[in-house]
Amino acid sequence: MTAPSRITILDSTLRDGAQGQDISFSVNDKLRIVELLDAFGLDFIEAGNPGSNQKDAAFFERAGSLSLKNAQLCSFGATRRCNTAVEEDENIQSLLAADTPVVVIFGKSSLLHVTEILKTTPEENLRMISETVAFLKARGKTVIFDAEHYFDGYFADARGAAYALSTLAAACSTGADIVVLCDTNGGMLPSQVFEATCAAAGELPASVPLGIHAHNDSGCAVANSLMALEAGATHVQGTFIGFGERCGNADLTAILPAVKLKMGRECAGTLERLSVTANAVAEISNVILPSTKPYVGASAFAHKAGMHTDGVLKNTVSFEHIDPASVGNERHFLVSEVAGRTGVLDRVRGFAPELAKGSPALAAILERLKALEYAGYQFEAADASFELMAKRVLGTYAPHFMVTFYKTMGEFPAGTDGLPSTATIEIEVDGRTEIAAAKGRGPVHALDSALRKALVVFYPQLNDMQLVDYKVRVLEQKAATAASVRVLIESTDGHSNWTTIGVSDDILEASFTALVDSLEYKLAKADQD
Repeated sequence: MTAPSRITILDSTLRDGAQGQDISFSVNDKLRIVELLDAFGLDFIEAGNPGSNQKDAAFFERAGSLSLKNAQLCSFGATRRCNTAVEEDENIQSLLAADTPVVVIFGKSSLLHVTEILKTTPEENLRMISETVAFLKARGKTVIFDAEHYFDGYFADARGAAYALSTLAAACSTGADIVVLCDTNGGMLPSQVFEATCAAAGELPASVPLGIHAHNDSGCAVANSLMALEAGATHVQGTFIGFGERCGNADLTAILPAVKLKMGRECAGTLERLSVTANAVAEISNVILPSTKPYVGASAFAHKAGMHTDGVLKNTVSFEHIDPASVGNERHFLVSEVAGRTGVLDRVRGFAPELAKGSPALAAILERLKALEYAGYQFEAADASFELMAKRVLGTYAPHFMVTFYKTMGEFPAGTDGLPSTATIEIEVDGRTEIAAAKGRGPVHALDSALRKALVVFYPQLNDMQLVDYKVRVLEQKAATAASVRVLIESTDGHSNWTTIGVSDDILEASFTALVDSLEYKLAKADQD
């Protein structure tokens, strides 16, 4: 029995992914992502359609200077136009001008698209496919043929199925190096993909690799891609974190570990770099990587329930399907009212190593945690506030300052300085009093500025700290403007980031609680350094 063929991977983040809503890459963005994906170790990077827009054309002009170690760069475009000589087609000429070693050509495989969208004959469409492939092969290109709408055409009726298969044969007849079945509408189910891929594998020459290109409109893009591999495909296309046209493309960050770790197949990519690469692509793309994304999300190996936490600490396979490190991720134990003593013990170990599972002090922390979460606090994303809370319960923390008074005022319209809010604050440090006032873009900003202004008299190290994110969540929507709110504040000193929390039915009080915790945490860190 021969070993299964190595699976090749084509990433279309910069072409199909760029068609996603709110995605807009600059030329520099695209160059940076190419370098990331090449370092990760992919086979092909489909970087754009040089005939469709000036940005892609400019990218390919600059891409020639890239020195790729693993991936081959691909340009993308359509077969020649109807009733046009291939050598006279401007789109084909732009593909040659892009000067990539690989060209991805898409052609119609659905009779509906041939007759109603292209407005041509089935015979002419087959000539468009075969002549375009032959033209590019004659010029030394590796040619990947994307059979657009293959699955829709195949399942239309018996005639449609026969025609869909004939488009694949047309591409193969003139030398296509890889033929890819496209679920362009994204509506197929895994069983359908398996059936239609088996049919294609039975018709194509064994020497021509078969590929899958799935969209996620039915939520099955990853499953459909894996089923195509089960049916004989050896090439997968997708985008690195799944964004793309409409509901997105097959997510390679889910496919690659499934192929390597679950199916035991060989394919491109260094899995240990999967999470860091996914986060870097997300940052450049200006999108938030969902915490619940399989394998690479922040919550992929996060454990909250006490039973789960206890199980993982005893044997990781009890509640983890793989080792987080195998995909470059980390295990997290979340503290909450359902965490149990084991989870809380793991979280306090760094600053209270003397505690044991049966310690009364640990039970006191857990009770305080439950009471605060009942009031609306949520410490899963507020590690700094959790640490301060636990130390207060333990009696191991002394505050660095005390706020004895604060007052905020706002005016409308704002003055010429554009700062409509003012705040006055009085603090006490070691028996000494300091009063400060400041203006701000809002009451929270003004209060933050006034508090820092007073504190830097005693603690100049606070000059290095700044707020980087501020989130407000309404806890009781039915209460409208009288609802309780949860405020999360993320701060940084340039070396590390930390998050604090405040809850109140007064948004200013909730914000102030989180601000005070943030400053206290910074001062506590400075004491330890």
